[in-house]
Amino acid sequence: MGEEPNDARPEPSDRIPGDGPLNRPPQGTPGAQNGASSSDSGSGTGGGFGGPAPWEAPAPGASSAPSAPSGPSAPGASSAPGASGAPAPGFGPPPGAAPGQGQGYGYGSQPGTGPGPGPATAPGWAGAGTLPPPPAAPPGYGPPPGPGPRGDANPAQAALVGLLNLSCLGLGYVVLRNWIGAALCWAATVALLVLALPADVDGVPAGLLIGYGVFLLLVAADGARRGLRATLSLGASFRRLALPLAVVLLAVPAGGSLAYGAARDEAKEQALLERLSAADAQVKSADGLAFDKAEPILAKALDAYEDLGTNKAGSRAGKLVPARLDAYYESVSAPYRNKTYCEAIAPLKHLRGLGGTFDKDLLGARPAKTDDPLAHSLYECGTSALGVSTATPAAEESLNELFDTFPKSSHTTRVEPAVRAAIKTRTAALDSGTTPCDTTNELRTLRRSLLAVSDAALDGATREAKEAVQRGDFACGTDQFKDKDYDDAAKTMTEYAKEYPDSTQAAHARSIAIAAEIADEEPAAGKSLPPATVPGGSRMIMVVSNDGPGEVELLYTGPMTGKVTLKTCTTCTKYPGPILSQGKKIKACTGPSSKYPKATLLLPAGDYHFLQKRVSTGTSTAGDTKSSKAKIEPGYSYTNCLYVTSGF
Repeated sequence: MGEEPNDARPEPSDRIPGDGPLNRPPQGTPGAQNGASSSDSGSGTGGGFGGPAPWEAPAPGASSAPSAPSGPSAPGASSAPGASGAPAPGFGPPPGAAPGQGQGYGYGSQPGTGPGPGPATAPGWAGAGTLPPPPAAPPGYGPPPGPGPRGDANPAQAALVGLLNLSCLGLGYVVLRNWIGAALCWAATVALLVLALPADVDGVPAGLLIGYGVFLLLVAADGARRGLRATLSLGASFRRLALPLAVVLLAVPAGGSLAYGAARDEAKEQALLERLSAADAQVKSADGLAFDKAEPILAKALDAYEDLGTNKAGSRAGKLVPARLDAYYESVSAPYRNKTYCEAIAPLKHLRGLGGTFDKDLLGARPAKTDDPLAHSLYECGTSALGVSTATPAAEESLNELFDTFPKSSHTTRVEPAVRAAIKTRTAALDSGTTPCDTTNELRTLRRSLLAVSDAALDGATREAKEAVQRGDFACGTDQFKDKDYDDAAKTMTEYAKEYPDSTQAAHARSIAIAAEIADEEPAAGKSLPPATVPGGSRMIMVVSNDGPGEVELLYTGPMTGKVTLKTCTTCTKYPGPILSQGKKIKACTGPSSKYPKATLLLPAGDYHFLQKRVSTGTSTAGDTKSSKAKIEPGYSYTNCLYVTSGF
């Protein structure tokens, strides 16, 4: 059978007084042995483990109980020489004692080896009939301190190891010298750091955090289980500091979580700032583009500004949005500051309209501040487009929008004086005769714009523009005639006479148109404009007959300008040409006078140019024309026969 270690230690108060580490009697004392031997069994009932515990002294006046008889000595037991039959002092448990029963350190000699009572006292002890308390073991002797291989449970130690494992560093396993468990903790923590760092906006997946938290709880529980009965080779000072240190180390995961949260928040802030910078770059990239192309780019930037300013208002980027909106308005309204008013209309309308699509609290009063710049731009663009046929937008578009959107604006009241000034300027240009046709076209465009403006404030200016256009048309026709642009002059004056039949210049315009048509065939007829009035004095008769197939129109210009139309001669034919006539003189209009359609002209004396224009028939071609000239002298009458010759 094995032996259980005896862990009992005598307290200092229980030690036997005397000298020597075991309070033995000094050498040479009668009955003392020079050496003590321990035995698992022995004969006699001396001061060993066989009798009552040494510190259980009998009552005063009582004698000690006799020892139980002992069996034979264990083989190999020795006794001191010269002491044959004398009992030897004992040390160790009494023979046959059960473990944990009657254990104590015995000391002294007991008479005899058989049954019977022994002396109740030992040398050096005061008082009769008492046993000394067990002596303390000297340094280096006795069992080691602390629990054995399966010592008593130590909850504080278990809590310490568990808390150390919760530090994410596996320190509980390190204390237990469980290096595999510590390595697992280190690997899990490193893996988490690799996946979590650097901190980004999305952070660590929730599943990973939950898994790591469960892992920490498991290793903490496992560490506590292992540390409950473990033997730890820790110094006393470390034991005193271990538990506070474990609690402090719990700040590692907590502090790491806080630091990671702060890093993630900073990553979010940086991401929002980057988004803000991207929106700024979009606004900058739209600078200089036509607004229809820039608007989609600006819309994306505005979406970013609105989201940052409303949903992320507390972020650093969100707090910068108001300043960015100021810069946005400044950038988009740049054409107005550059005085390119027509280009500024669309951007300013966009800025003004943001109040209906953008967050009103974020915009504040910014949209209202664009009212005056927009009204000013509409006025400048509209009035500058007056008379410009290629203007975009047209004058009426800008002016109508000004009257409709800002009827009470100071810029609206400036429109009517500006229109009258534009008409006056162009009328003066007509009088100078520099470019009357171009000026007339401007006036015509201006009149068309005014007719399209719905506001009644411009009715008077519209009438002035109409009169100016009429003057311009006549001035343009006469200028074209003088520039020998006879075809255009004829068209211009013909249109004038049709459009303004009641004009006092209508008759003159018809004369210029006739003269221009003749001059287009006979340039000499365009040396001067036909007179505006018919000269007075005597008139000479000229009878004109039509001796040819087809209706004929006779145009004439000189001191007097006009035209007559002669009906077709149904019985007349073409005369032979120079080849067929063989040089014979043509004798036209030699038949009965009643045969030929006639017209009588009363012409003042002077040089005239004639142009006959015959209408096509079955025997004549359209556009057959022939020019001629004649001099009308006073006191004479004249005849003029119109005929047609063939090409042969």
